[in-house]
Amino acid sequence: MAKLTLVATATFGLEAIVKREIISLGYKILKSEDARITFLGDERAVCRCNLWLRCADRLLIQLGEFKALSFEELFQQTKALPWEEWIPMDGEIIVTGTSVKSQLHSVPDCQKIVKKAIVERLKKTYQVEWFPETGAKYTVKVRLLKDQASITLDTSGIGLHKRGYRVSDVEAPIKETLASALIQLSFWKPCRLLVDPLCGSGTIPIEAAMLGRNIAPGLSRNFAAEEWEAIPKELWKEERKKAFEAIDYDADVRIIGSDISKAAIKASKQNAIGAGVEDCISFHVSPVSNLKANEKYGILITNPPYGERIGKKNQIYRIYDDIRKFYLENPTWSIYLVTSDKEFEKYFLEKPADRRRKLYNGRIEICYYQYYGDKPKGV
Repeated sequence: MAKLTLVATATFGLEAIVKREIISLGYKILKSEDARITFLGDERAVCRCNLWLRCADRLLIQLGEFKALSFEELFQQTKALPWEEWIPMDGEIIVTGTSVKSQLHSVPDCQKIVKKAIVERLKKTYQVEWFPETGAKYTVKVRLLKDQASITLDTSGIGLHKRGYRVSDVEAPIKETLASALIQLSFWKPCRLLVDPLCGSGTIPIEAAMLGRNIAPGLSRNFAAEEWEAIPKELWKEERKKAFEAIDYDADVRIIGSDISKAAIKASKQNAIGAGVEDCISFHVSPVSNLKANEKYGILITNPPYGERIGKKNQIYRIYDDIRKFYLENPTWSIYLVTSDKEFEKYFLEKPADRRRKLYNGRIEICYYQYYGDKPKGV
């Protein structure tokens, strides 16, 4: 198989987790930078990484990287790339772009130049003057950063946070990729009870259950590159089969999700069924104030409402009070809470969090506060 340079894009703050996921899949990291991890792979890696990456946003194939100070440079160097190896004569070509601190700052113009260069290359290869663009979709991304152009092909299609299980939603849901990251940044293991007392549409419990059972996050969806001639369909079949065989149905996964909203719990149950994990999550309608610890060494991970999203300040502080009371009464439990409220830490407890991590929920800057309880023996 041909060696490919692949790029996994990620939300700021999640690069280290995505890098760890790529290494665990068996691939060599070339470089890690803000929101992008570049690594070596092949056609099979395109299938495997799309199916298994939990915290990445997209998987791209990097076709070229070069300096571009003029539209002519951008055109000629894009045209020099081997587009015919990827795009057939009927391929639908879509070009998107970004430009930051570059002389070529007009994104629409850059997109037009790149598409023109691709078409000119393909005209010469296929000996035609017109392309029907009725076939598979090929989204080309041109990224200009400090006059360096990066030309990539998007293999994912819709973002990787779209797992395919979310059949019902509520206001301000947390992205699946971020929810998975919160779990992976915690002490949670399948042998320990996990609770989310503000579960909304169930994203954190569902992502935890998928992790606990080793369910590939992309099993219930399709990807743009599945329609490409350049990547054999047999590879997709083989990798999907391996992913199904890797599911651990016997894992000791115990998760509780609760919310004061009946509609949210109804949505959670429907989504859990869609993800195939409804049998290891107990969802019920309940306020945070009713939270009880029926065993020691549990893990609480939650995403409470915050100012930019939903909820009024006094309601939010009551939630903080309820979680603080629970934590003080259960010193063996570990508490993980993500919020954009910069006053949270000094309001929640007199002592600072054991660890803080800056993340982003969409465009909102948030902080992941971690309070560690006593560890059980052997963990």
